[in-house]
Amino acid sequence: MARTIGKHSSSKLVILLACAGLLGIALIIDFLWASSSSLSSSYLNWAVDTPRSVTIPKIEKKEPGKGSKRNVTERVLSATFADIPAPQLQWEKMAPAPVPRLDGAAIQIKNLLFVFAGYGTIDYVHSHVDIYNFTDNTWGGRFDMPKEMAHSHLGMATDGRYIYVVTGQYGPQCRGPTAHTFVLDTETKKWRNMPPLPVPRYAPATQLWRGRLHVMGGSKEDRHEPALEHWSIAVKNGKVLEKEWRSEIPIPRGGPHRACVVVNDRLFVIGGQEGDFMAKPGSPIFKCSRRNEVVFGDVYMLDDEMKWKVLPSMPKPDSHIEFAWAIVNNSVVIAGGTTEKHPVTKKMILVGEVFQFHLDTLKWSVVGKMPFRVKTTLVGFWDGWFYFTSGQRDRGPDDPAPRKVIGDVYRTKLSL
Repeated sequence: MARTIGKHSSSKLVILLACAGLLGIALIIDFLWASSSSLSSSYLNWAVDTPRSVTIPKIEKKEPGKGSKRNVTERVLSATFADIPAPQLQWEKMAPAPVPRLDGAAIQIKNLLFVFAGYGTIDYVHSHVDIYNFTDNTWGGRFDMPKEMAHSHLGMATDGRYIYVVTGQYGPQCRGPTAHTFVLDTETKKWRNMPPLPVPRYAPATQLWRGRLHVMGGSKEDRHEPALEHWSIAVKNGKVLEKEWRSEIPIPRGGPHRACVVVNDRLFVIGGQEGDFMAKPGSPIFKCSRRNEVVFGDVYMLDDEMKWKVLPSMPKPDSHIEFAWAIVNNSVVIAGGTTEKHPVTKKMILVGEVFQFHLDTLKWSVVGKMPFRVKTTLVGFWDGWFYFTSGQRDRGPDDPAPRKVIGDVYRTKLSL
């Protein structure tokens, strides 16, 4: 009798171990699938310091092979778990851009927004400039970029007439970066070459400060590893005054897709991420393959002694905001971006808030909501109106994952 009981116990143990093994294999397969999703499905179809709300309901489930039900507590996270409550701004739709853009660049000079490059699709990149006129809300004045100039992930800054363009990704998919740099005279539409960056970078923080063009961080040549290097070169009236870039104090935290702002003689670097999509090994077209990314909301300021100071972080981690900002009444206003991935689906989550960084108090607030969540917006501010165009928007109000690349233009009246 004892022997019979032992056999039944062994059989049950074997069955339990087999079930546990199958469950483990399923979890591993699910994890690998989520971690290896490619750019074609999430890039172009595509903390809050802590999540604001998580729903964990009880779900009635039947045990396999049995008629009775039992209560099973299962984590079901809201697709909008990262949204911050904020008032809805009144947005007005304007004339759309001539082409949709993702990872493009933009510089505002007076009433004109110069919009550069970017992906049209994952396999096609733009190589021209479009100009939006805030005064009459029209597009026009298209002209070509130099053939050697990068098509996305650019570093860019202006002195009010000349636009300085450094490094970036050359070509579609996840191709390599170029170290080429250029300066554009926006009045004559003429380009000049500048000394190349010491090594190429993806989406470095770039600004003009105290007579020097500063280039900081970004991603290294593999597109994924964060870079800490910081270089500068003296420039004036569209001309380079030195033959070589000078090494400066490294940035405290590396990575691409950050806002870089100079205002009141202070240089700020805001948000960004560590890691990015990179080319799939052996792919002849440099097909993009997803890697782990860490989005952060860190804010750093370079002071008079050329030392970095840590300032209060953004309301939530935010990346893909390098051209998503404007200076409005002694504050920096930032629209959209990307935040931490969904903890269950591992999908990218877009940002739908407009943030304000008060330069007098160095504190953050949430101004309101955008018409939808969107990343890599190109932003301008003119005559009290806050504009954004281009980027990649969400799948709908209840799904913050990225989908459609847009060329739409929206504006809202800001009284800050």
